[in-house]
Amino acid sequence: MALKDLLRVADLGLADLRHLLDLSDELRSEPYRYHDLLRGDTVITYFAKPSTRTRLSFGSAIARLGGTPEVVGPTELQLGRGETIEDTARVVSRYARAFVIRTFADDEVCRFADAASIPVVNALTDLHHPCQALADLLTLRNHFGQLDGLKLAYVGDGNNVAHSLLEACALTGMDIAVASPAGFEPDAAIREAAEKLAAASGSEIVVTHDPFAAVRDADAVYTDVWLSMGDDEAERSHRIAALTPFRVTPELLAAASGRCVFMHCLPAHRGEEVAAEVIDGPHSVVLDQAENRMHTAQALLLALLRGELRGA
Repeated sequence: MALKDLLRVADLGLADLRHLLDLSDELRSEPYRYHDLLRGDTVITYFAKPSTRTRLSFGSAIARLGGTPEVVGPTELQLGRGETIEDTARVVSRYARAFVIRTFADDEVCRFADAASIPVVNALTDLHHPCQALADLLTLRNHFGQLDGLKLAYVGDGNNVAHSLLEACALTGMDIAVASPAGFEPDAAIREAAEKLAAASGSEIVVTHDPFAAVRDADAVYTDVWLSMGDDEAERSHRIAALTPFRVTPELLAAASGRCVFMHCLPAHRGEEVAAEVIDGPHSVVLDQAENRMHTAQALLLALLRGELRGA
């Protein structure tokens, strides 16, 4: 059976992942080749939190497939408020061809997908950011020509981006090292699942508290913001104190491979998780990552709607 939804990178098989990357490259060259796929149809994109790249990349992707993106949030839908998540999912399935959701709890997305008869895409939750990881893999493949043999180092908070990168690298056979301070490591269950994937692909996964050890010989150094909206002052102070030694500086980048690129999913806070001279310097590919969010979003919607993915 075809894979209906994408809720995390580990939902995909290696053949699915390669197909999505190939399709993304095809759509970069011919963005309107499938402009009739969604003609006259709607894709609903739901955002429980503000968004720049996810909202605009999916909006552009839907338009390039000939559809209309209907953007809604908590004040427009009664999702989990005035009615059950399941009822909302069943109703939305009668109106739209797909549902893209950016929210907080993974359980809400899983419940929605289970009840919906249309494809559901996790556009970010507390634990996973699969759409970002797809764009990151595309960026690396386009830059280096292949993914085989690459090492990615993720430095900082072991968050949803780190989780999806763990799964993506393990699936493709890339090595990944994650350096986080004590108490900020990736989720243990997600790491364990990624290690099982890595055992099959030959990928090496390392989790350490030493950022210089993590970036040694890395082809890509990746980081993400330290602070989230809603953090109180005490939490902010705690996080900054713990994560400051993990800032990506020119000195840290110099410890990586000579061909290393710098990656960030954006938005970035210069002077916090990354020095300005790194993110704005010659090694940075952050704008390529941002553009590739659109190409991979279009490829993902196209593949799900045409039933081309088979799953893990």
